[in-house]
Amino acid sequence: MTQVMKGIRILEVAQYTFVPAAGGILADWGADVIKIEHPVRGDAQRGFLNMGGVTLDPQRHTLFEHPNRGKRSVGIDVSTPEGQEVLYELAKTADVFLTNYLPQVRQKNKFDIEHIRAANPNIIYARGSAYGDKGVEREVGGFDGTAFWSRSGVAYSMTPEELPGPLNQGIPAFGDSIGGMFIAGGISAALLHRERTGEASIMDVSLLSAATWASGALIAQVAETGVLTRNPMPGKGGAARNPFQGNYQTSDDGTINLCTLSPTGHIRSLFDHVGVPDAADDPRFADARALFENAGAASDVLVKAFAAKPFEYWRQHLKTFTGQWAPIQSFADLLTDEQALANDMIVEVEAADGSDKPLKLVRGPVQFNGMPTVTTRSPIASEHTELVLMEIGLEWDRIEALKSSGAIA
Repeated sequence: MTQVMKGIRILEVAQYTFVPAAGGILADWGADVIKIEHPVRGDAQRGFLNMGGVTLDPQRHTLFEHPNRGKRSVGIDVSTPEGQEVLYELAKTADVFLTNYLPQVRQKNKFDIEHIRAANPNIIYARGSAYGDKGVEREVGGFDGTAFWSRSGVAYSMTPEELPGPLNQGIPAFGDSIGGMFIAGGISAALLHRERTGEASIMDVSLLSAATWASGALIAQVAETGVLTRNPMPGKGGAARNPFQGNYQTSDDGTINLCTLSPTGHIRSLFDHVGVPDAADDPRFADARALFENAGAASDVLVKAFAAKPFEYWRQHLKTFTGQWAPIQSFADLLTDEQALANDMIVEVEAADGSDKPLKLVRGPVQFNGMPTVTTRSPIASEHTELVLMEIGLEWDRIEALKSSGAIA
């Protein structure tokens, strides 16, 4: 039911998270994703064992598992002529070639578009980059911290102007994961186009373009009005014009976010829920116009009411409030959030260390027919080399010779 990409083979020559995240999503959707890794070093991200001061276990490497779930790993040294020939033989069996290597590396190691298309004219060639495959910076590399977060304007707009410097990107692979989904969607469209027309596309997504799209509503505002808004400094209580929008602190220092943009129809419900039903009959708050004109007074009422009860009380009690709101949670809270769990957002997979303790990963956000996708752990480096090469018809003697030469692992 969820294997909508079953029968599609993706040949991935990519490292880190941005482009491999697309392969991970496609594997979740049922594609056979063959990840090419260096026969000695593997994907460079396997060596990232400290992230933000958190030490990662190489056998339970969460940063690697997130974008590489469900794949098969084949170790090939693509810098050697022998390794390149094996890559071309794999390309003949693939529907999509997926890469994030820079143009100069693709040319040097002979897996740019013309090399792969010579092996398979019908293959879709999908590229991910920092800044796009056109322009003077097409050969410049980058990570989501540079291209998605910093250069795009995201960091600037997310940072209140009162702070002395820009906020850092606090979530590892944040732009990478968003951009990876864009690549997966583009590949899906390219596959449909090829099926309908017979034409194989060349597809590009950059981290800069991903951030630009994600910020598109504000960018359009700036282009139209010249007004660039930025995040305000954190505050407590209601917004200056709408007390039904804002962050309200609970008795144990939790926070409830009200986000009822249009209070009409929700005024009595909120005041009833916070224990001050008489406020709904106060002419200052009786309708939206009056509420906006007396926002400060209404905010004071709500601040006092929320401060009287703990966070967990409000998280449960407000479930019947008719307007829009949310508890401000951490990712630790999200792991036990009943709605997230009911919608299959977290999946447990077997870990590579062989222990009985599963790894918890986040499923991709797309469901088909209401069913959760099925995934497995990421591969050990070069774990499937022999199996995959035998599947495409390589004889054992040749595999042994390639191993002896160091072209494969």
